[in-house]
Parts: sequence; structure tokens; C-alpha cells
Amino acid sequence: MKNLIAKKMKSLFMILGVIGPGLITVNAGNDAGGIATYAAVGASYGYRMLWGLLLITFSLGVIQEMNARMAVVTGKGLSDLIRERFGVKLTFFAITILLIANFGVVLGDFAGVAASMELFRISKYMSVPIVAVGIWFLVTKGSYSRVEKIFLFFTLVFFGYIIAAFLAKPDWVNVFKQMATPTLKMNTGFLLTFIGLIGTTITPYMQFYLQSSIVDKHLTLAEYKYEKLDVYIGAFWGNAVSFFIIVCTAATLYKAGIAVTSAGTAAASLRPLAGEYAFILFGVGLFGASVLAASIIPLSTSYAICEAFGWESGVDHRIKEAPAFFGIYLALILLGSLLVLIPGINLMKLILITQQIAGLLVPIILTFMIFLVNDKTIMGEYTNTRWQNIIAWITVSFIIVLSLTMFISPCFH
Repeated sequence: MKNLIAKKMKSLFMILGVIGPGLITVNAGNDAGGIATYAAVGASYGYRMLWGLLLITFSLGVIQEMNARMAVVTGKGLSDLIRERFGVKLTFFAITILLIANFGVVLGDFAGVAASMELFRISKYMSVPIVAVGIWFLVTKGSYSRVEKIFLFFTLVFFGYIIAAFLAKPDWVNVFKQMATPTLKMNTGFLLTFIGLIGTTITPYMQFYLQSSIVDKHLTLAEYKYEKLDVYIGAFWGNAVSFFIIVCTAATLYKAGIAVTSAGTAAASLRPLAGEYAFILFGVGLFGASVLAASIIPLSTSYAICEAFGWESGVDHRIKEAPAFFGIYLALILLGSLLVLIPGINLMKLILITQQIAGLLVPIILTFMIFLVNDKTIMGEYTNTRWQNIIAWITVSFIIVLSLTMFISPCFH
């Protein structure tokens, strides 16, 4: 009996020691731009897109598991593998895609920091610089283990969205009924929003960050089954948060006919409709989510670029040991925070456009991944199963078909 308890306790400690990359990666996707997109989905279309979110959850779990498997089998990041398998030109193309998508997201995250604190009457000229400096010191002065623990702490803020959704008192029967009823409208507005939903749920940065963070954590095949659990929990939890954000805004803003122009306006609009507590929870959630993503997205970019060119990378390094890694990180934080501080600038349009660009670019990154994970010279016996390939290719094909439909549909109106 004692041996059984000891074995169970050992497994529990192993799970707790490994869990982190999957959970952090998906939660960072629920950033300011993500919250704005989910809030816009709920406010504009009610519960009609929830069925899509349900399907995306399964796809996300499969895709993240592919990343985790490649990381523990090869011990290399995604951009490193792309360079080795496809050459420098295609690697440069992939990194350019990531940089475009990520820079817009970083802007959105610092805008989210500013908007969330302005809800509580704290000027962006105070909040944004403090957060930018705090993020820099967190990543440059800590080990990977310490940084990961702090990132995990920030994931707790997402409980606020769940509570806010219940405070909004939705019709749960109608919620689950529409979740089980696929709806797809052939107009540009609906399709763009739907692509934005996909683009903020399965993003280019996720694939690069997750794989690099697992490598940075030095996880091995012996710990793969625990990391597999981590990515599946992360996929479920991250999209559960997205679900509650959509439900919250659908039950309040959609009913009242209030359009969402940003995550901040979504929070402010909730105050008279769902009460003070819902407003506070949404605002605090926005701040925590923005800080987490403003830390993770530049880190994802630094990992990817340095791996692509064979430069030293990793949070465990000192600045002088990995100058390019920390230099890129600093540049993204500085540019993102400084642009947000420009008086009178409205970044919401840019945020939504970058989410849509991310949605359009996801198939390109996923295609690289599918070819890599099925290459026996790289993965050996750990290549994809038939079902994993089917789900991955359906996801890629679905996004491509949606994108083509979006461009073609105006011709028929």
C-alpha cells in the first residue's frame, strides 16, 4: 500500500514539475487582441460561433501535442527544424510571417495593459512603462524555472472571465443548443470574424513558443506523457476561457446591441449590464492576460529568430551569453510600449487586422509542422498517426477554404 501511495505521489510531482509550457502557451493566446476578438464574436453574433470554438479545441490539442512531441524527440525548436529540413529561404519566409503577426500582437498587448488600467483611472503613461520594465527584469534576471512559475501565476486571472460569465446570467440551454448547431453565414463580416476567432485560438506564435519552451525546459522522452497531458489541459482550459468570454458578452452586449471596439470598451460596457463585479473581473482579467502575453509573444519571436540563424537562445542564459536573443526581446518590448504611448493613437483596427492575418497565415506554419512531424529521419518511430494527420490536414484545409470564401463571396453580392 505504501509503495502504491509513493508511486502515485511520484507521478503527481512529475506532472506538476512538467506542466507549464502547454498551459502558458494557450493562455497567452487569450491576450488583449484575443479578448477583443472573443468579445466581438459574442457582441456581434451572440452564441452562433461557439460550435467553431468547440471544433477548434480538438484541433488545437492535436497540433500542440505535435509540437510537444517534436520538441522532446529532437531537442530542437520549430524554426531550427524548418531551417534544417527546408533551407534558409523558407525559414526566412516563416520567420517573416511570425514577426508580422507577433509585432501587431505585442502592440495589442501593451494597448491592453493601458486600457485595463485606464478602466481603474490609472494613466497609460504610468502603467505601460512600469509593465515594460517589469517584464524585462523578469525575463533577464530569472531562470527559466522561476519565469515559468510567474507566468503560471498570471494564468489564474482567467478565472475572472468564468465568474463574469455567470454574473451575466446567460440562458445556458440556448448557449449549449447553439454550440451544437453549426452556423456559417456567407458574408465578409461573419467570415472575417470567424477567421479572427481561429487566428487568435491557433496562432503562429504558439507553435514556435511551445516547442522552444519545452526545449528550454530540457524535457525528455521520459517526461513526454506528462507534457502531453499539459498540452491537452492547456488546450481545454484556454478555450474554456474563450468560451466564457463569448458567453459573457453575448448575454449582455449582444442583447443590448452594443458593438465592441476593444477589450477595454467591452469591460466598460459590462458595468451597467452585468454589474460592478463583472466589470472589475473583466478589467483585472484583461490586465493579467495582457501582461502575460506581452511577456510571451516577444519571447516566442526571440526564440524563433535565434534558432533560425543558429544564435544562442534561452532564458537561462545571461545577456552577454545570448545578446541577440535578449536584444530582439528588448526591441519588441520597447517598440510595442512606446507606440502605445503616442497620444491619440487608436490601435484597435491594427489589433483586429493582425488577428485576421494570423488566421490566414496559420495554414502555412501548420503545413511546415505536418511535413516535419511525419519525417521519419527526424521523428523516427514518433511520427503522426493517421488520425492526427487527418485532424491536422482538416484544420489546414478548413482555414484555407474559409479564407478563399471570404475573398470570393463579395463577387456574388
